[in-house]
Amino acid sequence: MFFGVDVQLDLILINIIQMKFLSFRPLSFHGKVRRCFAKMANRSKLTPEERATELDQLKQTGWKEVEGRDAIYKEYSFKNFNEAFGVMTRVAMQAEKMDHHPEWFNVYNKLQVTLSSHDVNGLSHRDITLAKFIDNAAAKSV
Repeated sequence: MFFGVDVQLDLILINIIQMKFLSFRPLSFHGKVRRCFAKMANRSKLTPEERATELDQLKQTGWKEVEGRDAIYKEYSFKNFNEAFGVMTRVAMQAEKMDHHPEWFNVYNKLQVTLSSHDVNGLSHRDITLAKFIDNAAAKSV
């Protein structure tokens, strides 16, 4: 959905945008428009059904729901600071690509991560995606 309007109107808007800019923009622009709409869909708050399935999977890997806030939290422990910082660097690069940045705290080999999407005031698909990425990055560092 685009600004809470039904899907048919979304398609009409995309067609209008494409027609208006067709003579002024290269063809690669149209792919950017589609990616922009896909990103917007990814920025919606998780539905109750999505929360149930996605959060159950993450809880099995050590993620916890934050009390009093629509967020998830996990603590990691590494061999040393270099390993912790390496994971943080990989996560930072991915977070920048996703335009979704974690709240985190690091002391020596410990890393504490909290994820929540401020633009939707709660958990979104981006949080789930980034949580899984962090888990994979941490597992590879061991």
